[in-house]
Formats: sequence, structure tokens, C-alpha cells
Amino acid sequence: MHLLALTDDEGHLIWISAARPGRTHANTAARHDHILAHLRAAGFGALADLGFRGLDNDVLDPVIVTGYAASRTHKLTPGEKEAIRVLAVGRAPVEHGFAHLKNWRILTKFRTDSTRATRLLRAPLVLTHLGINR
Repeated sequence: MHLLALTDDEGHLIWISAARPGRTHANTAARHDHILAHLRAAGFGALADLGFRGLDNDVLDPVIVTGYAASRTHKLTPGEKEAIRVLAVGRAPVEHGFAHLKNWRILTKFRTDSTRATRLLRAPLVLTHLGINR
């Protein structure tokens, strides 16, 4: 099962996409859900992992910020390494939000169709919001 999720800067879940087969690439899922358009319309930005590289090619006003990837022919510069470190610090609460989602035992080993999985995935989102608002 593959899903996308957005969190706030404190790691609280804001949105969870529809469930898709595990073979779905992150960029494909983001394009299908029009993530860039929604973030731009709301005036938000997102810190993302390297799976989203190439999704937002707007150099002057990026909505999705990803890190840099090293290869055999391209070693990372000290500036790129520092940018990755800063991005990792900003993404830490996001990873905590995903970890919190994975703590819901029902989500650990279920095998079902994507429609039912989507409903099951969105239930913890609602329950999490109820807990935050208390």
C-alpha cells in the first residue's frame, strides 16, 4: 500500500491521500492528487524526501523542496551537504508524524482493496485531530 501524507511543522497529520498499490511512485501519486496545485493555491510549501525529486521544477518559487543526491560522477559539495542537514532537521517532525501513523496497529498488516484501505487510513487522521483539539 502506498500513500502520501502532509503534516504541519510539528508533525501533526493534516492530510492523507487515497491508498494506492505499493508499486506507485511518489511523484505519480503526487501528480494524480495535484499536490503542487493545492499547495500553491494555499500558499504553502513542503519539505520532501528524494522520492519527490523532479516533481517541482520551478527554480524561482519552489513549492516542494527536496535534498541533493550524490552519484559516482557528482560528489556533494559542502554547501549541498549543509542544505541536506538543514532539510533533515526540518523534516524530523514530519517523520515523527509518519511514525505516529504507523503506531496504529490496524494499519501494520492489513491486506484489502484500496477503497477500504483509504477509509481505514483516514480514520486515524480524524482521531488524531480530535486528540490535538482537546
